[in-house]
Amino acid sequence: MKALKEKDVWDVLHRGSSARMATHSTAKFVPGSRVRAKSMNHSGHIRLPEFVQGREGVVASDQGAFIFPDEHARGSKRSERLYSVRFEGDELWGNESSQSPTAVFVDLFESYLETA
Repeated sequence: MKALKEKDVWDVLHRGSSARMATHSTAKFVPGSRVRAKSMNHSGHIRLPEFVQGREGVVASDQGAFIFPDEHARGSKRSERLYSVRFEGDELWGNESSQSPTAVFVDLFESYLETA
């Protein structure tokens, strides 16, 4: 991975770019699929929030494939499918959220998910 020179950082940030990548893989999940976020003991970079680990949700949408940041942080650039997953407040915080129904949408990479 090529390091940026200090003088080039602002130009790159200002110009911006997408982390979207092409993929030839078939989506493992479709909108409406019941999924569970894996429980992971992971040292290092990870984009799986602890508060959803082990919890069940429903895939709301398939966002396409993006650079998988866990490996990109170690210098490897590969794509992985990203899903928007809806978690109900009761699932995350118990019945205390039922008087004011709440849902949280979390974008999660495919390797963080399993079929519920």
